[in-house]
Amino acid sequence: MSTSGSEPQPPVIAVVGPTGSGKSDLGVNLALALGGEVINADALQFYRGMDIGTAKITVEERKGVPHHLLDTMDVTEEASVADFQAECRAAIQEIHSRGKRAILVGGSGLYVRAALDVLEFPGTDQMVRKELEQECETHGLAPLRTRLEEVDPVSAARLGDARRVIRALEVHQITGRPFSSFMPQRDYFQPAIQIGLSVDREVLRERLAQRVHRMVEAGLQEEVARLDAAGLRKGKTASRALGYAQFLKVLDGEADVAAAAEETIVATRQFARRQLTWFRADPRIAWLDWQDPQLVAKAAAAA
Repeated sequence: MSTSGSEPQPPVIAVVGPTGSGKSDLGVNLALALGGEVINADALQFYRGMDIGTAKITVEERKGVPHHLLDTMDVTEEASVADFQAECRAAIQEIHSRGKRAILVGGSGLYVRAALDVLEFPGTDQMVRKELEQECETHGLAPLRTRLEEVDPVSAARLGDARRVIRALEVHQITGRPFSSFMPQRDYFQPAIQIGLSVDREVLRERLAQRVHRMVEAGLQEEVARLDAAGLRKGKTASRALGYAQFLKVLDGEADVAAAAEETIVATRQFARRQLTWFRADPRIAWLDWQDPQLVAKAAAAA
């Protein structure tokens, strides 16, 4: 995308892949090599104070590279993909306007898609949603599903739980369009290059376990306790984050530290598998070996 009367801007660079694969380090090193700035696309790193449990890059690890959209929200707030899309695109434009390269870094697949792809977000109407929820409570899901099959058979075939069926009907009611028409296509909003970190899954499994243990040693329980005092449980997004949900159980006396750590390891490994499935489905991503000694040079050449 270019601004009026200016030269076309260079492609946005996105560094993607599973948690624990080294995206943050590659983002910094790419920025140093290309004259760039990093934009965070990890939904949980928006939250102030969620540092240890999200493996948030430290000031020292940033090596002087400016980072955008880090520490922008309180834990009581709910992250919004639509808000992120607007903020991220504004940051990209601002970075490019200064002649720098915008480098998007993160493993939150939908957030990356929202930033890079043509993707609309239909609005919400609390009254419409409440009516649908009450209808579901009174008559069950079946009548709502039948109605969705009539107005949006594509969504009806894809969506199973009540929350999503209600959302699809809400969108149809307020926009007149089927919810499925808002699903993203693989069509870049502006020129972009995606670099994926290809991992050895067994090595990653062990690395994720070690990382959780380091988080515990670094004070994850104490971090969760501080955030609990700041209202962590009120935040729908933050309170369910990997590690935080598990260590809230420790604070409540429902689990010990060892059990919480093991549960976090299992959940993190499952999350990494889901990330790989998501990103592997995008044929536009150029995959590079996460442990290649020439990784930065190859990524810079691809960008």
